[in-house]
Amino acid sequence: MTDFKLDAFWQFSRPHTIIGTTLSVLAIYAIALAHHQTVPTPESLGGLLLTLLACLCGNVYIVGLNQLEDIEIDRINKPHLPLASGEFSRQDGVAIVQLTGVLALLGAAWGGVWLLATVGISLAIGTAYSLPPVRLKRFPFWAAFCIFTVRGVVVNLGLFLHFNGQLGGVLGIPLTVWVLTGFIVLFTVAIALFKDVPDLEGDKQYNIQTFTLILGKAAILKLSLLVITLCYLGMILIAVARIAPVNAEFLLSSHVILLILLWWRSQKIQLSQKRAIAQFYQFIWKLFFLEYLLFPLACLLA
Repeated sequence: MTDFKLDAFWQFSRPHTIIGTTLSVLAIYAIALAHHQTVPTPESLGGLLLTLLACLCGNVYIVGLNQLEDIEIDRINKPHLPLASGEFSRQDGVAIVQLTGVLALLGAAWGGVWLLATVGISLAIGTAYSLPPVRLKRFPFWAAFCIFTVRGVVVNLGLFLHFNGQLGGVLGIPLTVWVLTGFIVLFTVAIALFKDVPDLEGDKQYNIQTFTLILGKAAILKLSLLVITLCYLGMILIAVARIAPVNAEFLLSSHVILLILLWWRSQKIQLSQKRAIAQFYQFIWKLFFLEYLLFPLACLLA
């Protein structure tokens, strides 16, 4: 495969989702280490690598299947994507999706029952999201449900149970994981709401009902900001009340700064400019990435 094709594959994998998946796996691993008050061992690092590979393959399967079913829509909304631009043929896309789906399940089965459950459920939901006749992305509520269920619940809880078992822990989920899960569930609601704002024209033309089409861009922006604000206020409250075993000072200061940054950045967005909307959407993803760095660090510093 040439460098050009490798670049096309990177775009096909939707880099922001690859980064999010990588950080989520590393974050849950770090929280598991903090919970067990232990350090990485060669054995646990090997398990981490296998987990990461299985989850990344599952990620490519899910986003790839979505692109295969949305080629015509993406020619309007995301013409830079490899299938929409013609860099990849449909056969290329099918081959990548089939291969990564099989590798994800094989790697997860090798990793153990909790990893297989996590990856298997994620792939099942991702398939139902994109593939006819179910194609849940046609319905705004179910589209959002798919996103926050996988990113928020399945990944966080499933991966912790997986790493906890590898580290020899008893079955159970600590408060820190529930706190992160609650934050991510709410945050992914904001992502699910805002993700269709840049894609308004293509969704409208192909009759894909989204909250953006129903409520309008301005309302979705306000609603997304409200949801993310609640996420940060929740973390601030947890830090002030010292509810969870984390470094309260670090958790408080970091989330106050991010809350201020969110509202400062939101004042600069021009909803009439598709590029500005897309940039703000990527900014939201960056805030999402940061949480998978900041919260595990707060746990480790406790």
